[in-house]
Amino acid sequence: MSILNLKNILIADAITCTGVFAVGLLAANPVGVLLGLPASVVAIGGWICLAAALLMIVAARQVVPSAALVKLIALGNLGWVAASFAVVATFAAQMTGFGIAVVIAQAFAVLGFAILEWKDAGVPRTLVV
Repeated sequence: MSILNLKNILIADAITCTGVFAVGLLAANPVGVLLGLPASVVAIGGWICLAAALLMIVAARQVVPSAALVKLIALGNLGWVAASFAVVATFAAQMTGFGIAVVIAQAFAVLGFAILEWKDAGVPRTLVV
């Protein structure tokens, strides 16, 4: 994978994180009702995503993204996946079917980002476009 591809993955990941932050900040209550989750869980997820998005942007703006930073981002994404399944395990009785489906689907999407980021973190990078 080239640096450009890695940067595009990091940017896409940052965009999705920013969206989750916006939802957590601006619509925690209605989204919480839709998913069957406490608004505080939605809001906390949003704030976590803001921190992650900032790291992703820092890495994407580097001429050659730091392998250590990209691995940290990938590990953070794996933590998010684990936390997503923990949320479902903890709140399943009160969650809507739609909420369970959304949380599980986004966990698998984040897992995809983690795999792509980790896979390229240690690969020698070229400026191929």
